[in-house]
Amino acid sequence: MGLSEMELVNRIGSIMLKAGITLSSAESCTGGMVGMLLTSVPGSSGWFLGSVTAYSNSFKTGILNVPASLIEAEGAVSRETAVAMAASIRKLTGSDYSISVTGIAGPGGGSAEKPVGTAWMAVCSSQSVSVEMRRFTGERNVVRRKAADYLLAKLYRLLEKEVK
Repeated sequence: MGLSEMELVNRIGSIMLKAGITLSSAESCTGGMVGMLLTSVPGSSGWFLGSVTAYSNSFKTGILNVPASLIEAEGAVSRETAVAMAASIRKLTGSDYSISVTGIAGPGGGSAEKPVGTAWMAVCSSQSVSVEMRRFTGERNVVRRKAADYLLAKLYRLLEKEVK
C-alpha cells in the first residue's frame, strides 16, 4: 500500500470521524501493538473505544467469551478464533467495527500445520466479516509488527469500500 503506519492510522481515523463510527480491537500475538498504533494519533479517542489484549486462552474465554470448545477444536490460532474475538469485542464495546489478531510470533510454539509467523486477522462490522490468514517472516517483534501493520491496512481497505 505504501502508507506509513501514521498515515494509515490518520486515514482510518479520518474515515471513522467523518462517518461517525467507532472501532474496538482484540489482540493476542501483537500484545497490544495495534491499540498502541491506533492511539498514537491525536484525536483517536473520538473513534477508538479500546482494546483487549487476550494473550492466554483463559483470557480469550473469560474476557472475550470465546468458547473453550472452539479453541479446543480449532486452536487459539485459527479462523474461527479470530472471528470470535472480533465479534466479541464488537459486542462488548458496542463499536461499529472491530478487528482482531491471533497468531504465533515465535520463536517457539509453531508446528508444521501452523508455523511461526502464522497470524489470523479479522475485521467485523454489522455488514460483514472479513478474515484472513497470513504467514510473516522474521524474528518475534518483526512478525508482531508485520501482523499489526497488515491488520490496519486490511481495516483501511474495508473502510474505503464500505464507508461512504
